[in-house]
Amino acid sequence: MSDDFELFRREMTDVTPLAGEDVADIRTAFTPTLAQIERRKAAEQQLEEDINFLSTEYVELVEPLDTLAFQRDGVQHGVYKRLRLGQYPIEASLNLHHHSLREARVALFEFIQDCHRSGVRSALIIHGQGKHSKPHPALIKSYVNKWLRELEPVMAFHSAQRHHGGSGALYVMLRKNATQKQLNRERHQRR
Repeated sequence: MSDDFELFRREMTDVTPLAGEDVADIRTAFTPTLAQIERRKAAEQQLEEDINFLSTEYVELVEPLDTLAFQRDGVQHGVYKRLRLGQYPIEASLNLHHHSLREARVALFEFIQDCHRSGVRSALIIHGQGKHSKPHPALIKSYVNKWLRELEPVMAFHSAQRHHGGSGALYVMLRKNATQKQLNRERHQRR
């Protein structure tokens, strides 16, 4: 290693350092301007305020009449079948008709978070079939299909029965919140 340094020193013997105003002050060259500091603060504040992590990037498009189905590992077959058949009481519902993609993203995220906090276990989300949506048919439906999979409280979902909206709506099953889990543990300990 010292041989490399010595070689470098020999090569630099005839080099003269820059003098005067042509020399860059590296201590101040990389200090951000006031405008850059303010933009960074605004961006960080926006990130802190927007805890919604649902993506609006690429989505696999579904057709307006497609049946949507999803279940996480651990959801029992019989429980999922009852959900699919609409046999659980609908405790809450969200209608996304006439929402823009941005509005639907916010509404869905807040709805699922509120339902989970409140202890709602089964809900209905009406997204519409999207036959007439522009520029792509079933755009909201496609994103709802993607977003629900990204939300941790969602255990399963399935397109609704005809009387609840058919392929334009979804039954959604949510996991128990911490309070419900604790009550369940206490109930089973008493036996």
